[in-house]
Amino acid sequence: MTGRQALSTAEGRAVRDTGRQLIEGTSVRNGWATKTLADVCRFSNGLWKGEKPPFANVGVVRNTNFTKGGTLDYSDIAYLDVEASKLEKRRLQFGDIILEKSGGGPKQPVGRVALFDRQDGDFSFSNFTASLRVLAPDEIDFRFLHRFLYWTYVSGATEGMQSHSTGIRNLNADAYRAIEFGYPPIPEQQRIVGVLDEAFAAIAAARANTEQNLRNAHDLFQSHLNAVFTRRGEGWVESKLGSITTKIGSGATPRGGEDSYKSEGISLIRSLNVHDLGFKNTRLAFLDSGQADDLANVDVKPRDVLLNITGASVARCCVVPDDVLPARVNQHVSIIRPNSGTLDAGFLHYMLISEPYKKQLLQTGVEGGSTRQAITKADIQGFTVGYPATLGEQAAFVAKLDAVLTETQRLASIYQRKLAALDALKQSLLHQAFTGAL
Repeated sequence: MTGRQALSTAEGRAVRDTGRQLIEGTSVRNGWATKTLADVCRFSNGLWKGEKPPFANVGVVRNTNFTKGGTLDYSDIAYLDVEASKLEKRRLQFGDIILEKSGGGPKQPVGRVALFDRQDGDFSFSNFTASLRVLAPDEIDFRFLHRFLYWTYVSGATEGMQSHSTGIRNLNADAYRAIEFGYPPIPEQQRIVGVLDEAFAAIAAARANTEQNLRNAHDLFQSHLNAVFTRRGEGWVESKLGSITTKIGSGATPRGGEDSYKSEGISLIRSLNVHDLGFKNTRLAFLDSGQADDLANVDVKPRDVLLNITGASVARCCVVPDDVLPARVNQHVSIIRPNSGTLDAGFLHYMLISEPYKKQLLQTGVEGGSTRQAITKADIQGFTVGYPATLGEQAAFVAKLDAVLTETQRLASIYQRKLAALDALKQSLLHQAFTGAL
């Protein structure tokens, strides 16, 4: 079976069964040998910087050079002076596999691998990584081993081999060395690698095309949005927000911080909940009635516009959804309540996330030489906005933008599903390859 045939056959199944494991069980692998990684590889721990002369200037591969596809990004290699004697034991050679053994985070398990495919230059690897070198090249093709280790990581098999310390993950070296590696004779290894390479190239091309379509869908909506607020027609007026709103204000965090939050009750909206074009319920906090009474001055009403006013998410904006009410806001979120007879809340939301107004909001916090990432109540009150004089015309713009947004989100959902299907396809091909079914 060629790579193209594998792609077309498995992709059809993946599209129909996105998120489901495509190949279940393990095939009998006739003629395959099985050894532990410790038996087939020489493991070497990495270095960072030498202490004693003489030194050698070398390119040091770090975690940041690993790509999602199991390759190395050489564009950001750090060149450092390392101790020459230590380098000799850790000099990378063509075909070495570099393993990420420390680093990561809560959502980024360690255990990634990358193939070193350079045949020129002096390179080594950092102390957050290790190298694996095939001991018997006439028995094991390093490309086959690399694909196996890549599959081991993406399948989640290494997640149970990790410990956590101060937010850093560490891979259990003994557990990793004990991984059983099954492999056929060299010609079959090379055939399997060829099939995977061809199929993965086709998947990469399909993924790049899908990601571009996804960007195009987002750009389509953004272009419509920006056009509304850069090509004003007749009948538009300008006002400062302070003169066309009935409420502008932010709240506070209850005494005790996060430890004082409740599992249910009155919603406390924080900046992590406020996103352009939508509210996210992730980690929504709750208050009891007493805590909410202390924040009664920032009681959120239906159709209030929420604006993040501090930190990295400053200027993110959405309209509050009805299903989180009753609610309060903390000190990082401002309520903007437009005068319902003058300004439509949906129109104000679209306005504030459009490129021309977003740029102004982001600039507000740095005017006068300040480097603060903050927008004050006075800044919002004095913020000048332009809008159609009639609510009917505002509503018409909102309806058009809503329609474009709905279509954009529909397309984005299709493209996201296709990306998931491509990922499932890749997992399927790897599973087949290393269970003797490819």
